[in-house]
Amino acid sequence: MEYIPATVAAGKWGVSLRHTQRLLAANRIPNAKKYGRVWMIPANAEKPGDARREKETPKKDLAAELNDIIEASYTPLPLDSPDKAINTAAGERMQVHIEGELAYLRGDFEYTKRCFLKTKGDDVLRMRFSAVAIAAAINMGDYPFYQEVETFLKGFSSSGNDFFSIFAEFCISTAYVSALAPNMVPGWLKNGDFAAIPAIVKPEAAYRQAKYFQCIGNYESMLAVAQTALSFWELPRVIAGASIYLRVACAIACHALGRFDEAKRWMLGAMGMALPHGFITPFAETIPVFGGLLEQLLEQKYPEHYDPVVNQCKRTFPNWITFHNRFTGDNITLVLSLREFEIAAQVAQRVPYERIAGQFNISVGRLKTIIHEIYGKLYVNGREELAQYIVPAPRDIRKSSK
Repeated sequence: MEYIPATVAAGKWGVSLRHTQRLLAANRIPNAKKYGRVWMIPANAEKPGDARREKETPKKDLAAELNDIIEASYTPLPLDSPDKAINTAAGERMQVHIEGELAYLRGDFEYTKRCFLKTKGDDVLRMRFSAVAIAAAINMGDYPFYQEVETFLKGFSSSGNDFFSIFAEFCISTAYVSALAPNMVPGWLKNGDFAAIPAIVKPEAAYRQAKYFQCIGNYESMLAVAQTALSFWELPRVIAGASIYLRVACAIACHALGRFDEAKRWMLGAMGMALPHGFITPFAETIPVFGGLLEQLLEQKYPEHYDPVVNQCKRTFPNWITFHNRFTGDNITLVLSLREFEIAAQVAQRVPYERIAGQFNISVGRLKTIIHEIYGKLYVNGREELAQYIVPAPRDIRKSSK
């Protein structure tokens, strides 16, 4: 590379030597070198721009860009044809995001993963996409993919940028509340302090808080949070993933509280929004907590979706348990079958034996035999020890929520 003295560069650019020296002191001339007291500048170096003008027109910071992309990505899905949202999305970046979310709702987790991988190099879009990518990774049992997303998010959670840090925690919390690891949920989410979360994302945050209350067995609070979120943030004549999941949360809470007619109404409302468009994932993820009720509703109202929902649950349920075990340190729940886990979950929640037996269409005597088999497989004695593995919450919290 050819070099010229600073005096020659100053004359070439039409500025004073003193101004050129200030540019050199500020490291604003790339590849300049100093030999003793003499500065040498690349002969092809261009004159740096006016720093004052650059300050007047600063680049948009990443936090502002993330906020913008969150707003742009939250495209309501038309009630008649959700896929129309792909064509109306604001640019190709948003199309990738919407395609990935639609694929997730339909159980195509590999496609969701491919959409996420397309965001490499686009940190703000990748951040927005991370929550659904985490859920897809867990459904697939793809721990390396989960670690890739988690590592990306944790890099921002320690970046010093409060907005990025909070949003990164928000995305990671998807895994913790879904895999029944409530002690890993951030405190602001447990307490419902959503001040730092963009308004448009608050329904999603409310759903995560409702799931946290499910984890600790506080179903009254779970129902209150989900119902309040629906009354405040639901839009007419469109579909939002949060609206479906909040209805499912209401159904879970009502079922756990013994309010079965309400549970059916909430569940049928969610099914009516989701299943006509092939959105089976919200139901496949929650079959184990309903003790047969969800399957009954599918058989009665949506028989064509019965096999897809049940088969997806059978494929993905072991993966959720594996992640639960990774997060909590448990490893024994892997020995239970899906049916045994459904029963164990209800036993741990102190649902009366007569009610559980009725849901599974078996006698109370047969139920007791199954429960003893579960205790034997897990090497536990009674409901209290069982609850430590099925609903891993601190003892004081679990007692206060009964």
